[in-house]
Amino acid sequence: MIGIIADDVTGGTDVAVACRRQGLRTGIVFGEPQEHSIDPSWDVGVVALKTRTIPAADAVAQSLAAARSLQAQGADQLYLKYCSTFDSTADGNIGPVLDALASLVGARRVITTPSSPEHGRTVSGGQLFVNGVPLAESPMRDHPLTPMRDSDLVRLLDRQLTAPSSRALPLDVVQAGADALRTAIVDPQHDARYLFPDAVTDDDLLTIARAALHEPLLAGAAGLAGALARAVVESRTAAEHPTPSVDDSGRTIVLAGSCSRRTLEQIDAMRSAGRPLHRLDALASQEPAALAAHALAWYDSLDQDAPAPLIYASLPPAQLHEVQEHLGVELSAAILEDAISLVAQGVRDRGVTRFITAGGETSGAVIAALAVHGGEIGAEAARGVPWIHGHDGTRFLLKSGNFGDPDLLVRASERSAA
Repeated sequence: MIGIIADDVTGGTDVAVACRRQGLRTGIVFGEPQEHSIDPSWDVGVVALKTRTIPAADAVAQSLAAARSLQAQGADQLYLKYCSTFDSTADGNIGPVLDALASLVGARRVITTPSSPEHGRTVSGGQLFVNGVPLAESPMRDHPLTPMRDSDLVRLLDRQLTAPSSRALPLDVVQAGADALRTAIVDPQHDARYLFPDAVTDDDLLTIARAALHEPLLAGAAGLAGALARAVVESRTAAEHPTPSVDDSGRTIVLAGSCSRRTLEQIDAMRSAGRPLHRLDALASQEPAALAAHALAWYDSLDQDAPAPLIYASLPPAQLHEVQEHLGVELSAAILEDAISLVAQGVRDRGVTRFITAGGETSGAVIAALAVHGGEIGAEAARGVPWIHGHDGTRFLLKSGNFGDPDLLVRASERSAA
């Protein structure tokens, strides 16, 4: 088993489907694994935590607990999954967690890259690019929780380590082939623990995966994880497993909290399609219970045969800044997350069995509120956005803010879409 620890919920689904796409049976667990929640028959076991922005010591403790649970169920290789835009605060949590996992497995070298060309993330000259633009000049520069103001991966990671221990590997070394790259990885003249190989294509990622196939720990975005899954299939002739069957029955709700440009476009598409919409307004009330009660009263007023509705807290930049100026970043986020959590519980009690969420924090809040422990990865509604089939018949589509085409929420919430 490949044991993957993801630092947020949608990152966990993204990496899980990247492995499922290669024919590996893949399961996902949300939060700290409980007894028997990890199936030892899985080829890939993903533990999706919510550790991206919590205190580093807590992120380390949770990640180590997840790693040990995966190892206990047969994982002989670990993978730390972080965002393809290297989302992190000045103090971590990528660096501290990597150090802890590397010490756990005794890794002297760790190959890591956020490159994910299919999502427009590439690494060249040790710099991370987002759709051809340096990370520090992309919309991630103004992310409300993890503003990314540097594009140099070595500098970004070294700031999070107790001592600098990173270096980049140039593209010509990667494109010389897996054997040459492997030689560079184990070169005793380099004392860096963490190596960032350049990668601008999926072929580059496959070369990296082949070179690092037997390393006890790797790290990166879903791009490298998918390449690793492909390399595993090549080397072990792993059997393919059928995708879980489709069940499109039940009522559907769409819950959005992401303020990313793509999610805002998807909300506009829901509006254009004539879908019922209700916005949670933190300026109108700072009481999550009151916001949720108002939203649920609105939901109850809808016709039972109405198309799937959207309840959202997403705002364009100018309005978002206004809310944050009045309430503060942390308080406004907490109010809206708590309100969405209460809404999720309320609509579940009203018979909703299909939940579509937009945003990593929103998805994590909904999963926690509904006490969802995990499920098996099914078909993709969009690249990197799979349906998750819970053991109780509930289905979830947990969308990262920037993922999917503008019509994804409309399409996925139709009755024949699960």
